[in-house]
Amino acid sequence: MKLNKIHHVAIICSDYKKSKYFYVNILGLKIIKETYRKERDSYKLDLSIDKDYQIELFSFNNPPKRLSYPEATGLRHLAFEVSNINEAVKELNDKGIVTEPIRIDEITGKKFTFFNDPDNLPLEIYEK
Repeated sequence: MKLNKIHHVAIICSDYKKSKYFYVNILGLKIIKETYRKERDSYKLDLSIDKDYQIELFSFNNPPKRLSYPEATGLRHLAFEVSNINEAVKELNDKGIVTEPIRIDEITGKKFTFFNDPDNLPLEIYEK
């Protein structure tokens, strides 16, 4: 088997309106399609990053909390590439999003930092 690329990333949120605002208005992802699933009383929001990548934002009633600290086994974080990390951090901070100090990846020499989504999912921005 040969994997071609990552098709999508699925995120389950606890507050759909708050998370939709965050991913669309703060991070600037574009809405592809919003679907209300009556039988589950939940939403599925398809969001795009560029033309090749997609995030599926799901809402469910009373989903269990995600462990972030201490770090647990499983998916650690979601990372986004940016062209200029200083500009990206300033834009996030101007929108009220707290970011960690910018660090340098000791292997690649590239700059990166972390921040959290409304459910404390760790998100990373990594300079191109």
